[in-house]
Amino acid sequence: MAEDESKGLEVRTYFVRGRNALLARADFGELYLDYYLRLAEIGLRHDEELDQMLKDAAAAMTLHCASKPHNEVAAWTIHFQNPLANLFVTGSNPEGTVIGNGFREDVKDTGKNLFFADLVRGTEPIRRSAVEFPDGHLFAAVESFYEQSEQRPGRFFRHSEEDIVFVVAQPDCDLEWLRALDDEAIRRIDQTETLSLLEQRHYRWQCGCSQERILAAIAPTARNDLDRLFENEETIRIRCPRCGARHILTRESVEAFLVANK
Repeated sequence: MAEDESKGLEVRTYFVRGRNALLARADFGELYLDYYLRLAEIGLRHDEELDQMLKDAAAAMTLHCASKPHNEVAAWTIHFQNPLANLFVTGSNPEGTVIGNGFREDVKDTGKNLFFADLVRGTEPIRRSAVEFPDGHLFAAVESFYEQSEQRPGRFFRHSEEDIVFVVAQPDCDLEWLRALDDEAIRRIDQTETLSLLEQRHYRWQCGCSQERILAAIAPTARNDLDRLFENEETIRIRCPRCGARHILTRESVEAFLVANK
């Protein structure tokens, strides 16, 4: 495998000169392929609508991360009322990874669409924000988050089915120009605007979940009531909330972990 291919999906960011905006762009075919390979590996399949929502969330998160400092890790939990579903997606700039999962079952009807964002920058404390957003597609939800939480416009466009473009305001941005952009303008932006390449980053669809991490996650519950956790069974099956992979834990392995990590 060539060196560039082993790095994963390439995302390029540009500065739009004269408009004071940042443009991030990638063809997500490679990331989507890894996403489907992972689903096949863990034996998970989403319905068509949820599948598209999750792919769009992964694209939005990737482009969002590419526009942010190298030491940031972001996580979004997005609740939709129509269709009733929850999405979780996270991206790590230090590791160059993106992962996510979608849920239909046991989703609470809150009566409103909610967007929860967690941000970790280096060793700083975690920052959390929550906003409501109107009905609409996934990209519109993220754009609403940018307007309310980031307090600047950020817009998504499909250059083609898997070629996604994100344009976000920088200080002194030409906001009238940014808000007037449409898909046709994005397809011609190489000819109508001066784009200066800033950098190229690479991202992979990768969770990194393991039995050790799952054990650490359930340890507080296990210490409190191990019998209730196992309900008289010798094994339990737990799906990773980040990617949906199923992990089978034995009571013996949990007890050993608790002893080793008192």
